[in-house]
Amino acid sequence: MASKPQSDLIVRPALPEDGPVCGEICYRAFSAINAAHNFPCDFPGPEAAIGLLSEMFSSTDFYCVVAESGGRIIGSNVLDQRSIIAGVGPITIDPSVQNLGAGRKLMQAVMDRANQRHAAGMRLVQAAFHNRSLSLYLSLGFDICEPLSCVQGRILDRDVHRDVLGCVVRPAQSADLGACNALSRQVHGFDRGTELAQAVRRSTAVVVERAGGITGYATALAFFDHATAETNLDMQALIASAESFGGPGILVPSRNNALLRWCLANGLRVVQPMTLMSTGLFNQPAGAWLPSVIF
Repeated sequence: MASKPQSDLIVRPALPEDGPVCGEICYRAFSAINAAHNFPCDFPGPEAAIGLLSEMFSSTDFYCVVAESGGRIIGSNVLDQRSIIAGVGPITIDPSVQNLGAGRKLMQAVMDRANQRHAAGMRLVQAAFHNRSLSLYLSLGFDICEPLSCVQGRILDRDVHRDVLGCVVRPAQSADLGACNALSRQVHGFDRGTELAQAVRRSTAVVVERAGGITGYATALAFFDHATAETNLDMQALIASAESFGGPGILVPSRNNALLRWCLANGLRVVQPMTLMSTGLFNQPAGAWLPSVIF
């Protein structure tokens, strides 16, 4: 029998010390839903989820909330505040206490926060096989914007593809930020400069140069990172430059048939289908792009 919404359910700001409990819940929630649909978990173990949420809960870049019922934490949600577009997630509910209404309340809390900050839009990425989350987000006003394919593997003959037709990939530097942010505004209508600057400091960001200018960048080739480029050729060079892809893989827009075919032809495989959803500002990108699992 399904549980009923409870009146003692509250949502409050997350504290740094909530990270371990919420990380455990996050791992169990993703493990349960993915296993039920025969997909691998997005996290290799509870330690990865604990580390991620503990970092987010301790950073002013993120607005984090937890849900409590009966005096115990049963879920959490996160709002990425580093851009004029707010990114939502990960949102997770303890699998043992579904249907209390916690998911909707956690979503409403971060949506209220984004509206208070006058975000130009909100975006999230959901697992395409998760019908309940899709229904929740649609009911809250999110639109389906792009089907995604999570792709993993290793490019065949990386040395052949690394420098494709004049594309040269190198580590990004602080001096590249202006050109990369201008490229993002050209492709998407906004930049993600804070994320990119943080990736440069972490030494994970790369740029691709062609015809004497920067034609693409990636904060990293990984599940929680994004990439933007002028053309598929530039994106192929970025993808081929990676020794491996962090986490479950990179997110390729499925309607970019040419790029997805290139990935498959060069040894990569589709791990799972996902969906990019948005409210507010969404310009059809004018170039090649890989979203992060946040957006």
